[in-house]
Amino acid sequence: MKSKIIALAIIALTIMSCNDSKKSNTEDVDVNTEVTTNNETTLDNNVYIEDNKWVITKLEGDLIVDKQNNNQEIYFILDSKTNRISGNSGCNTFMGTYKLEEGNRISFLQMAATRMACPDTLEIESKVLSVFETADNYTIEDGKLSLNKAKRAPLAVFKISETTNNPIVEKYWKLKVLDGKDVVMEENQEREVYFILKNNTNQVTGFAGCNTINGEFTIEKNGVISFKNMATTLKACPDLDFNESEFLKVFELANNYTISDDILSLNVGKRAPLAVFEAVYFQ
Repeated sequence: MKSKIIALAIIALTIMSCNDSKKSNTEDVDVNTEVTTNNETTLDNNVYIEDNKWVITKLEGDLIVDKQNNNQEIYFILDSKTNRISGNSGCNTFMGTYKLEEGNRISFLQMAATRMACPDTLEIESKVLSVFETADNYTIEDGKLSLNKAKRAPLAVFKISETTNNPIVEKYWKLKVLDGKDVVMEENQEREVYFILKNNTNQVTGFAGCNTINGEFTIEKNGVISFKNMATTLKACPDLDFNESEFLKVFELANNYTISDDILSLNVGKRAPLAVFEAVYFQ
């Protein structure tokens, strides 16, 4: 009788041990599955935040109306290929680098901006740039992106835009070569010759050596570009040797462009470039 009891006890212990082993294996699988799911979620968010245009909707809890200042959107784009950030803070364009880490952590480095004077947007621009100095993490929900500091209320909220990130827009393009000849800024010249293509308004702004310029542009596939309604101020600069009319003719003739790193060429057909420009980032 005693031996039967011992035998039954051994069988019961064996069954319990098998059940515990199965339970342990099941728990291990669940944990591993959860970790994998979390990693995939983080990866999806990282892909989602990059290579998209994010337009601001809230700043420090206050609603921001699209293009409320100078008819310009406040937005940013993260380029996954170069790890560079570019955008517009209401008047000026800004740029820098960024770093993404696990847990939706983000940091922005080497931030710089153009220095156009826009008194009406000075306060809001300062707040926008401060967001990128302060933010250390982000969250994405329902197509909205929040840049945050720790677990506090969002510093700013953005909505996703369908605008394609194009490396020619929102950059300060300084003229380097015109009609095959190197361009050197003259001593009595007010500033260097440059232009900027505004992504949200399709406007051209810049300086032609003596006069400021503005107009409109259209970009199509395969590097096709066209300029129209180009106009300049009517200032006279008789002491300058730079040929403004030759520079302005570039915008009349150009029908395509090529970009290699930070060098832009405006071309007509497959001929030699009409003009060559270099992207400048201000510190």
